Amino acid sequence: MRKFLILLLIMLTAGWVNAQVKINGTVKDNHGHIIAGASIQVKGSYDGGVSDSTSHFSFKTFEKGEQILIVTNIGYKSIEQKITIGTEPIEIAFSLKEEISELKAVVVTAGSFEAGDKKRAATVLSSLDVVTTGGANADITAVIKTLPGAQQVGDKEGLFVRGGDGSETKQYIDGTLVNNPYFTSVPDLAQRGRFSPFLFKGTVFSTGGYSALYGQALSSALILESIDIPDRSEANASISPIFLGGGLQEVAKDKKSSWGITYNYTDLRAYFSLVKQNPDYFQIPFFHAADANFRIKTKKGGMIKYYTTFAANQLGLRRPNIDNPNLKNAFALQNTNWYNNISWRENLGNGWKMNLGGGYSTDHNIISQQIQNQSNLPVVTGFNWIDTTNFNLTTRGDLAQIKAVFDKRLSGISVIRFGGEYQYSYNKSDYNNYTALLPDHFKALFSEADLYITNDLAAKIGARFEQSSLLNKANLAPRLSMAYKTGKGAQMSIAYGEFYQKPENTYLYATTQFGYQRATHYIINYIKNTTLQTFRVEAYYKKYNELVKTFPAYNNNGNGYAQGVELFWRDKKTFQGLDYWISYSYLDTKRN
Repeated sequence: MRKFLILLLIMLTAGWVNAQVKINGTVKDNHGHIIAGASIQVKGSYDGGVSDSTSHFSFKTFEKGEQILIVTNIGYKSIEQKITIGTEPIEIAFSLKEEISELKAVVVTAGSFEAGDKKRAATVLSSLDVVTTGGANADITAVIKTLPGAQQVGDKEGLFVRGGDGSETKQYIDGTLVNNPYFTSVPDLAQRGRFSPFLFKGTVFSTGGYSALYGQALSSALILESIDIPDRSEANASISPIFLGGGLQEVAKDKKSSWGITYNYTDLRAYFSLVKQNPDYFQIPFFHAADANFRIKTKKGGMIKYYTTFAANQLGLRRPNIDNPNLKNAFALQNTNWYNNISWRENLGNGWKMNLGGGYSTDHNIISQQIQNQSNLPVVTGFNWIDTTNFNLTTRGDLAQIKAVFDKRLSGISVIRFGGEYQYSYNKSDYNNYTALLPDHFKALFSEADLYITNDLAAKIGARFEQSSLLNKANLAPRLSMAYKTGKGAQMSIAYGEFYQKPENTYLYATTQFGYQRATHYIINYIKNTTLQTFRVEAYYKKYNELVKTFPAYNNNGNGYAQGVELFWRDKKTFQGLDYWISYSYLDTKRN
C-alpha cells in the first residue's frame, strides 16, 4: 500500500510539472537599454516574474489558451501583449516606452532664468535673495541686474538687456502688462521698482526668446507670479526717523481665502539734514504708498486674486547745467500712480485649464524744469539752446486690459495653449501748453504648444499676431525653442523668435507714421543643475531691424545687432555657510 501511494504521488507530481509552461523573455526600453525590475504577469492570475539586471525574466504558469501578459515598470508606459499558451515554452521580448512626467522631463531654458517655488524650475533667485543681496535695497530689478544678460546702468531705471534700451523690457504680473513698473524718471538717477519681492512666488527673467503669450518687448520679459494664500495671518508695524508703516494680512481658518492691507510713508528730511546730498534737493523727497489684496480658492481648486496699489511722491533737485557751469537746472516732480490687477485661474475638466486676467492703471505726472543762477533765481540767457530747456510738462497714462489663456492637456504632459488679449491705452502730454493725445486699441492672438517627445527631448512652438489702431499695422511673430537632456541635471536648449514693439511715446507724440520695430533672436545654452550648484553658459545673436531714427527725418530705417556669451555660476556647497554667485557677460553691440 505504501509503495502504491509513493508511486501515485510521483505520477501526480510529474503531471503537475508537465502541466506548467515556461515563459521567458527580456524587457528593454525603446532605445534598447536594459530595464531591471519590470513586472511581468499573466493577467487575471498569480503567475508572473520580474526582469533582472540583464533584462531577462522567466516564470512558469498553469494557464492555457489565449492569455494576456501585462508588463509594468515605474517611469514607463504599461503594455499588454496577447499570447497563446500551449505545451511549448514561450520566448518573448518587450520594449517599453518611457512615461513622460513633469518631474523628469527636460525644461526649455534658452534665454530665461526661473526662480520661485515651482518644483521643476531651476531656482536662481528667491524672494529672500532679493532682500538680502547687498546694494539692491530689496528692489527686484536691481537684483536681476546681477544676472548675466542685464547691463549695469546706474543713471536710468529699467532693465537693459543685451544691448537693448530699458524700454525694450516689459514686466508682467499674473500674465498682464504693468504699464509703469518704476517710479517716474528723474534726470541722472535710476528709480526703483514699485513692487515688493514678497508679493511674488515665481519669477521668470527672459533675456530673449520668451513665450508667445507675451509681446511688445524687443529684448526681454520679466514675468512675475503673485503668491496664492499666505501661510499665516500676521500684522506688522515699522517706525524710524524717515519711515512709518504698518500692515495686516488675514488668512481664513480653512486656508481658502485671505485679505490684506498695508500703508507706508517715507520722508527723507531727517536723513538729508545729517548727510549732505549731491544733487541739491530743494524739495525733500517724500512718498506715500498703500496697497490691498484678496485671494479666494474656488471649489474646483482654482484661484481668484486681486491686488491694488496706490503711490504718491514729490521731489525737487538742482543739477549743474551742461551748457553753462554757472547755471543750474531745477527739476521738480509730482507723481501719483494707481495700479489694479485681477486674475482667475480655474480647472475646467477634461484636461482644460483657464487663466483670465484684467488690469487697470493710471499714472499722472507734473514735471517742470527751470534754468536758475547761482542764487537759485530764474534767469533768461538769450541763448536758445539753454532757454528752451525751461519746460512745464503734464502727462497722463492709462492702460486697461483683459487677457484670456486656455490650456488643453494633450498626451502625456504635452500642452497646447491659446488665447488673446485686448489693451486700450490712453496717453496725454501737455508740454509748454502743446497738447498731444495717443489713444490705441491693441489686439493680440497667440497660440503655443509644449511638446514632450520624451523625457529627454522637448519643444515649444508658438506664434503671436498683433494689431495696433494707433499705427494701423499688424505683425506676426513666430517663436520656437527646443531642449535636450544631455545627462543627469544637464541639458542643452536652443531658441529662435521674432519680436516686435511699437515706438516709444516720445517719438509717437511727434508723428504716428511709424511701423513696428523688430528684433530676431538666436540663442543656444547649456545648463547643469545640482541641489546646491548651478552652472550655465549661453551664446546669442540678436538682429535689429526697423528701429526708429530721428535724423534727418522720423522713420524706421534704423538697424543694429547684439551678440555675446554669458556665464553664470552659483554655489552653496563649496564653502559651508556661504552662498555666492558669479555672473559674466561679454557683449558686442552696435545700433543705428
